[in-house]
Amino acid sequence: MEDSIASKGKRRKHPLSVSFAMAQVFPEPTVGALIQNDTGKILLCDSHKWPGFYTVPGGHVELGETCEDALVREIKEEVGLEIKVQELLSIQQVIYPKEFWKNAHFIFFDYLCLAEGNQTVSVDSDEIQSTLWTTPQEALKMNIDRYLRHFIKRLIDRSAPFVISWK
Repeated sequence: MEDSIASKGKRRKHPLSVSFAMAQVFPEPTVGALIQNDTGKILLCDSHKWPGFYTVPGGHVELGETCEDALVREIKEEVGLEIKVQELLSIQQVIYPKEFWKNAHFIFFDYLCLAEGNQTVSVDSDEIQSTLWTTPQEALKMNIDRYLRHFIKRLIDRSAPFVISWK
């Protein structure tokens, strides 16, 4: 439902819109991208939503959107890159992660993507505060959470579990 409606050329608040945050009722499907550049390095991000840990760009799947479409949209919004979705690397059930800034239950769809065209990152600063390109091996030595660690390990070694649950 839209938060506003048009009335004689003017926008006004929709009478049924909700102006407060609702409690989560169902797990949230989200997509994340391990984006590789032309040299094989991956993009890591610093986000206030995962304080103290590097993460990857991504976000929620909107109604009517495929996971792949959501991924392309989120990457363009958050880091300004055009990507080609290569492969679904992992599905992770993440139940109330202590590393996240608020209480939430996610289902992560983790994709390997290739950066296309201009590979200069442009952060949106609402979601991402800074980024860096690094090798997957170096990323494993950095301050990353267990979810990203699993995602990168799947990139390096496909024998790691495809589906994993974290409580």
